[in-house]
Amino acid sequence: MTTPVDSPHLLQHGTPGEPAQADASAPRYSPLHAVHVAAGATFTDFAGWQMPVRYSSDLAEHHAVRSSAGLFDLSHMAEFRVSGPQAGAFLDFALAGRLSAIELGQAKYSLLLAPTGGIIDDLVVYRVGDAEFFVVANASNRAPVAAALAERADGFDAVLADESDGVALIAVQGPASLGILEAAAGVDVPGLAELGYYRCLPGTFEGERILVARTGYTGEDGFELYLHPDAAEALWNAIVAAGSAAGLVPAGLASRDTLRLEAGMPLYGHELSLETFPSQAGLGRVPVLSKPDFVGKAALEAGAPEGAPVLVGLVAEGKRAARADYAVYAPADGGGAPDTDTPIGLVTSGALSPTLGHPVALAYVDPRYAEPGTVVSVDIRGKRLDFRTTPLPFYRRKKD
Repeated sequence: MTTPVDSPHLLQHGTPGEPAQADASAPRYSPLHAVHVAAGATFTDFAGWQMPVRYSSDLAEHHAVRSSAGLFDLSHMAEFRVSGPQAGAFLDFALAGRLSAIELGQAKYSLLLAPTGGIIDDLVVYRVGDAEFFVVANASNRAPVAAALAERADGFDAVLADESDGVALIAVQGPASLGILEAAAGVDVPGLAELGYYRCLPGTFEGERILVARTGYTGEDGFELYLHPDAAEALWNAIVAAGSAAGLVPAGLASRDTLRLEAGMPLYGHELSLETFPSQAGLGRVPVLSKPDFVGKAALEAGAPEGAPVLVGLVAEGKRAARADYAVYAPADGGGAPDTDTPIGLVTSGALSPTLGHPVALAYVDPRYAEPGTVVSVDIRGKRLDFRTTPLPFYRRKKD
C-alpha cells in the first residue's frame, strides 16, 4: 500500500536498540556548531552536548518567537525508528498510550514508564508508514530509552533502530513560521499550509528528503524539520535568509525554557522523573488504562501514594521570580498548616515571564494546597513572598 508519509530513510541507521555514541565522556557537537559560533552564540553543556544557550539576549529571542519567529537547533534530541508487522503492538506495550491507533502522518505525545509507574521519558511518536513509527526522545534520556525499548521489543516482530546520530533537527517557532518556511529557498513541502497540529509530512530540501512536523514546545505555531546532518547547515541558512525580513532570529535553550514554561509544558528532570507518576504531573490522561497491558499499568492502577504532591502553576505580583528548588510554604495566616516552617512543596521551574511581565512557576505541592486560587508562599532568598495557584498554561496564543 502506498502511504501518505514517505519514511525519510535519508537517516543513518544505528545498531538496533543501542546508542551509536562512541565516547560518552567526550563533548558532542551539533552539525550546526560552526554556524552557532559564527553567530556569536554562548554555549552550555546539555546532556553532554555543547548547545547554544543564547545568541543575543534571552528576552530578545523569547519575544521574537512570540511576535515573529525563532530558529532552534535541536539536533541533540534522540530519534528511534520502529518498524515491522508488530511495530504498533510493540509500542502499545512499551509506552503508556495507544500508538497503534494513530493515523499515517499523525503524531502523539506519550510516556515511557518504569514498571513502578515512574516516568523514564516523555516523547513524541510519529506514524510514518503502515508499519513504521518515528520516536523522538529527550537527549538526556537517549540511553535509558534505548535500553527500555530494546528490552520491551523481545517477543514482537518489530525492529528497533537508534537513528540519533544520523538525524539533525531544526525547529522554526512563531506566528511567522509558516510564511518563512514557504519562502525558504530549496524547501518543498506540498500541503504544508494545511498541515494540522501534531501531524507530519514528507518534503524535500534541495532534492533531499526531509520530514516536517507541526509539534512545537513553545506554545506558538511552528514546525520541526528532521533531515540528514550533512544538509543541516544549508537548510539553517536558507531559513535565516527567508526569515530576516520577518524578524526571525536564532534562539537558544534559555529562551526555549521560558517559552515552554509560559506554555505550561513539563521538562524532564524538572517536572518529570522516575519518581513521578503521570497523574501527579497532570498527565493522567496520557496512559490508556483500557489497553490489555503495558509496562507500568499495574502501578498506575494501584495509584500514586496518598497525599503525593501534585504539579500546579504559581503566579505572583512584582518582579521577584521563584526558581527551581525553592521551597513552598503555607502562609502563616493560611489556616491549614499546623507548622508553617515545614515546606508543603517545591518549585521545579520558575521565571519572570517575559510575555506576561510577572513571575510564573511550576511546583509540586501537597494536594491540599492545589486548588486554583490558593495562596502559598515561596522562600526567595530568605524572604517568603505570596504566590497564588493557577490553572495551566500561563500563556495561550491567540489562534486565527
